[in-house]
Amino acid sequence: MSQLYSFDQIARLPLPGDNVAVVTQRLPAGTQIDYRGQRITLSHTVMEGHRFAVEPIAAGAPLLSWELPFGYALRPIAPGEYICNQGMLDALGLRNLDFALPTTPNFREQIVPFALDEANFQPAEQVAPHEKERTFLGYARAEGRGGGTRNDIVLLGTSSRTAGFVRQLEAKLKSLAAEYPNIDNIVAVAHTEGDIPNPNNLEFTLRALAGFMINPNVGAVLAVDYGNETVTNALLKGYLEEHNYPIAQLPHAFLSITGNWATELDHAEATVRGWLETVNATARTPQSLAHIKLGLQCGGSDAFSGVSANPLLGWISRELVRYGGSPNLAETDELIGAESYVLAKVRDLATAKKFLAMIERFSQRAEWHGSSAAGNPSGGNKFRGLYNIILKSIGAAMKKHPDLRLDYAIDWGEPMREPGFYFMDSPGNDLESIAGQIASQCNMIVFTTGNGSITNFPFVPTIKIVTTTARYKLLENDMDINAGAYLDGVSMDQLGAEALEYLIDVASGKLSVGE
Repeated sequence: MSQLYSFDQIARLPLPGDNVAVVTQRLPAGTQIDYRGQRITLSHTVMEGHRFAVEPIAAGAPLLSWELPFGYALRPIAPGEYICNQGMLDALGLRNLDFALPTTPNFREQIVPFALDEANFQPAEQVAPHEKERTFLGYARAEGRGGGTRNDIVLLGTSSRTAGFVRQLEAKLKSLAAEYPNIDNIVAVAHTEGDIPNPNNLEFTLRALAGFMINPNVGAVLAVDYGNETVTNALLKGYLEEHNYPIAQLPHAFLSITGNWATELDHAEATVRGWLETVNATARTPQSLAHIKLGLQCGGSDAFSGVSANPLLGWISRELVRYGGSPNLAETDELIGAESYVLAKVRDLATAKKFLAMIERFSQRAEWHGSSAAGNPSGGNKFRGLYNIILKSIGAAMKKHPDLRLDYAIDWGEPMREPGFYFMDSPGNDLESIAGQIASQCNMIVFTTGNGSITNFPFVPTIKIVTTTARYKLLENDMDINAGAYLDGVSMDQLGAEALEYLIDVASGKLSVGE
């Protein structure tokens, strides 16, 4: 006899108005579920994170998650049917599954272009600020650089050619940080850019390097080149001056390797040693949470990213804005299909139009290469229940709490100059997206994951939130927060309050798990 479950034992509705549910564990065909007084029987074995219908859905009618359409029924769908499109069936068909999949899809996706109603546009108010200020123990910075969550000496390779040099310099100097209580780290930043003729990303590279140098977590910085690359110290210095990056009060130097490698290493070491007392003289003091600029990220997403982890990050973001801080939402291609949600509340018409222009530009560039946004979800995403880009986008957009308005839409790596909620135009690639957020002056990253991505950054702490308790138990040594507790019955308010305290502790010097 098939087992009977109450709905809350085995599934979740992201919002009450949804007509499909997400299962929290694998359920065999024939499983019976008590849902709002009716008994539903599953048509097929449904994998964890996948969806089944909880209401009758007419042919052509929308399938709803988060009360937003992610597809349209190809035929009438009965309660209990496994929800599947052709892309999901193709992806799962390549795997050696021990159960039978449906033979045909029952829905199709259709990305309906978002139409901005300019004539009836109404600017939204931002959430009300908290009456009392909250603080973290951080490093006060001059020239409007805010407050750092770390006090690091950064050894920056200006081009890819000096990556080995700064890494060897780090190996020589890293242990010195332990001798100075107010220096958190001496760390190399190496990258792959800046040494090919006529690069098409020159502006992005310079913007990233300039932003890295003045990030509030940087206590001093040494930039190293050979002087004959495409991107040089001279070019970087000129960019800093032209765009008014506040570097005058930051201990810094530009070193060109012109002689013997060992001699130049000694020269670089002497420069850094000369900064140690100065950098150490800045101690942690109470800093307003308004100085937290928080990069919002996700990777290795699953169906629960938009149910547990990303809503938790949205809760934290709302509270941070209420304390005067600035969350930064990124990954342009992973918001296609979620425009109506992102723009439900926005500061002004110009910001809404700028956001939509960034979405359109990304779509056009994908088309230049014979691709489209619809191809974004990976085989792993589909295996974990993200059937299409619309589901992935709506789930990713939950990092913006529904109470929050969008204040600013900025280019990749553009500095965040005013408080508020930001969108930053960026690729969906985690590493490139995070690099842009650091260049935009984010001094913390919170990264949500379903599959267990373990991305970190050299001088900005990353807090990792995993979507389910089962995955957390597998990856406890790599994850900071278990958002699966929400699926297990902990309220979002309780989980959010605990996560915010953890963020403040990490901002104040507690090492994140990644660190």
